[in-house]
Amino acid sequence: MLPVRPDPRVLLAALALDLALGEPPERVHPVVWTGRLVSLLERRAPSGRRVELLWGALLAAAAALVPALSALVALRLPLPRLIFEAYLLKCCLSWRALEEAALGVVRPLEAGRLGEAREALRSLVSRDRSGLDESLVAAAAVESLAENLGDGLVAPLLFYAAGGLPAAALHRGVNTADAMVGYRGRHEYLGKASARLDDLLNLLPARLSALLIAAASGRRAGTALAAALREHRKTASPNAGWPMAAAAGALGLVLRKPGHYEVGAGREPESRDIRRAISLCRRAAALAALGAVLLCRSREVGR
Repeated sequence: MLPVRPDPRVLLAALALDLALGEPPERVHPVVWTGRLVSLLERRAPSGRRVELLWGALLAAAAALVPALSALVALRLPLPRLIFEAYLLKCCLSWRALEEAALGVVRPLEAGRLGEAREALRSLVSRDRSGLDESLVAAAAVESLAENLGDGLVAPLLFYAAGGLPAAALHRGVNTADAMVGYRGRHEYLGKASARLDDLLNLLPARLSALLIAAASGRRAGTALAAALREHRKTASPNAGWPMAAAAGALGLVLRKPGHYEVGAGREPESRDIRRAISLCRRAAALAALGAVLLCRSREVGR
């Protein structure tokens, strides 16, 4: 039988590695290798709408299948199973790096260094940051924390619990391709397959993230859940609006991206709200980890 069974010990060890060490060096980071594959295929993409769509489908398939098949091969190597699998799973998820990126924004913002905060925000969002005031910088950081709770933690944990390391690696590969080419503009057609596949894979994780944020918000759980149900359609993405609206409701904020969307019915965010969002998402992340461990355990008992 293929060695794909999820192991709760591996999951806990992967989380411990992430919290203790953060991201490994690029030369030994499997996600970076996937990014290089995507970049190679991007550079060799032919021109023309129809052929770009086909090439983009090939790119998306490669980004999904190469990491998944590589994980299957890696699990057969004669290496310490628990440590090696935990390391590979850790590379599929990222919570410490997300927190550090958010703290990199809030610290200069609290010190009144708006320009430095805008520059730090580039690690969280790709939008134009030059005209953002303090409130919009804080809003972008809060939005990114909420959305990436799903992409960076809930989804890989869920995929691991459901299908082992190959499933988690497949998700991370697709998410990497989407981050690199799955946007409008130059990659309108080349990135369409990656974007659609990423949307599909994150349908459940995004909604689970909203539920986890609501559950982590204590007395404001009802408000957070109501906001997610009411306002998740306001974003262009079918998934991003769920955790973002839940966070807005939980924190009592309005989160705006001028010209695109506005979710929530509270006050404009301030720098301190980034720290509140970190604490909220940290509690939601803990609930996600607990749920994934219990799911792994239930599958062990069921065998």
